[in-house]
Amino acid sequence: MPHPHPWLRRGLAGLSLVLATAAMAEPTLRGETLDAQRTQAELQARIDAADEAVRDKLQALREAREAARRLTTYNAELAPLVERQGETLASRREALDTLSETREALPGLMRGMVERLRAWVEADMPFLRDERLARVEGLERLLSDPELGAADKLERVLAAWRAELDYGRGLDAWRGELDGDTPREVDFLRLGRVGWYYLTPDGHRGGVWQADVDAWRPLAEPALAEVRKGLAIAREQRAPALLDLPVSQPREDAR
Repeated sequence: MPHPHPWLRRGLAGLSLVLATAAMAEPTLRGETLDAQRTQAELQARIDAADEAVRDKLQALREAREAARRLTTYNAELAPLVERQGETLASRREALDTLSETREALPGLMRGMVERLRAWVEADMPFLRDERLARVEGLERLLSDPELGAADKLERVLAAWRAELDYGRGLDAWRGELDGDTPREVDFLRLGRVGWYYLTPDGHRGGVWQADVDAWRPLAEPALAEVRKGLAIAREQRAPALLDLPVSQPREDAR
């Protein structure tokens, strides 16, 4: 068998070398490809994770902005309320300061009110005078009572003043003793603080109190009839009606 030409032998040897080299390189290339694929997958996973983190942060940012908007709106609505509360607190502090001053001044204030009430009763028409002066004297004793609180004392003083003020409204009738040389029982009629009258039980004699002379003046029959009518009205024995009677003091002087 003829031997191959030398150059052919060299070509076959080179081809064998190439084939052997390729066979040896094939596993290496496969490994590099797998590594590249893993690297790519890891990179993609990182990108996906980064995208998810960005989305979460964007969502958190949007929620933070919405919360900030709501908070701004709430603060704007709350500001006037806070301002009013501040004014209320300042007013209450001022009231407490005033209350402290008032508490210190209250005893003197109540004594002054009782003194003025006595002066009022003594200067007024003398209807129910004993009863009204007894009320004032009771207040004077009450103010000296250490067992009674200031609030209770003030309430009693104000109640006495209300009772006196009520005398200036409406009709009142009662039976009592008419002072004089010969005291006698009569029926009294009072029209507020404008008129004060009396009528004897038989209805034939009566009078009107005259504040300017501090005495009674007799009434004629037409006026006596009006007093009888007034007594019936005050006792709810007839319907209210106008009365034509002389006044005890000028209307502008009536308290």
